Amino acid sequence: MTTQTLNAAILGASGYTGAETIRLLAHHANVRIGPITAHAQAGRSLGDLFPHLHPFAERNLVKAEDVNWDGVDVAFGCLPHGTSEEVLGKLPDHVTVIDLSADFRFRDPRTYAVHYGRTHTHPDKTRSAIYGLTEFAREALANRPPIIACPGCYPTASLLAIKPLLEAGIVLPIDIIIDAKSGVSGAGRGLKEGNLFCEAAEGIHAYSVGQHRHAPEIEQELSLASGASVLVNFTPHLVPMTRGELVTCHLKLAHGAEVGDVRKVLSQRYAEEPFVKVAKAGACPDTRWVRGTNLCLLAVFADRIPGRVIVVAVIDNLVKGSGGQAIQNMNSAFDLPESEALTMEPLFP
Repeated sequence: MTTQTLNAAILGASGYTGAETIRLLAHHANVRIGPITAHAQAGRSLGDLFPHLHPFAERNLVKAEDVNWDGVDVAFGCLPHGTSEEVLGKLPDHVTVIDLSADFRFRDPRTYAVHYGRTHTHPDKTRSAIYGLTEFAREALANRPPIIACPGCYPTASLLAIKPLLEAGIVLPIDIIIDAKSGVSGAGRGLKEGNLFCEAAEGIHAYSVGQHRHAPEIEQELSLASGASVLVNFTPHLVPMTRGELVTCHLKLAHGAEVGDVRKVLSQRYAEEPFVKVAKAGACPDTRWVRGTNLCLLAVFADRIPGRVIVVAVIDNLVKGSGGQAIQNMNSAFDLPESEALTMEPLFP
């Protein structure tokens, strides 16, 4: 393990993802938080935007183009899709980029163009970027790739639940249904009518039905895991809570497989993992059990339909689904203790 101190830049610090990344890094023994950037909010202090970040309240936000990158080791890209590739794609080669947007997640830039409505400006970089689902990417991360693309929040929970099962051949790569629910913070801090309290409270609704951008991302990774083309039925829902995410995955068992085999595969695959746990039999995970943490909690249930199984996963969308996973990737890439700055207990109630 290295004892180096990294100088980290946070790009896009005016959003929830940027603020959460700063909050977590504040407790990292090997990180000094360097430049903190924003665009529209440049010139304001971080304390003006996020009073809870007391240690950095007097730090002023600057524009990314005004940053001196000479002493920066790692840059966390907490920027919107589209903006991210334009800014991060131009950074000096010595800076390790950890992107929390979708801009480098797709190995095929044509897939990105189809689902994000824009031609990728750095196609070679997205082809060579490492998809940073840490539990499945450690070997690649150890080579310290120039760009680490952090998965989306829904793909993180879904892939942790399903990928080991496809790799083991215990479930089939067909008829995969993912019913997903997330708190309002997953939509970002931008002013949107649908995120107003009166619009989101006391109700729940599906959105982007049949066309959510995380579906092709999930399909990309599950196809690689199974060796066959995978399509998923993915439907997200907005739940009137601030943070938290729950996915319910309905899967078809392989011939001869039983529900107990699914639980055994997941338990064995994640036995040594610091942040992925399988709940005791019969327990149904609650997002409150992982709130404020980098944990993913899984549970396995028999479906009343013969030959099918249900796997439930819960994460905090702003931590394991965003800033926490990004830091976990950084720790792995720089040979730091993987759990550094990420060992907090859940917030309850």
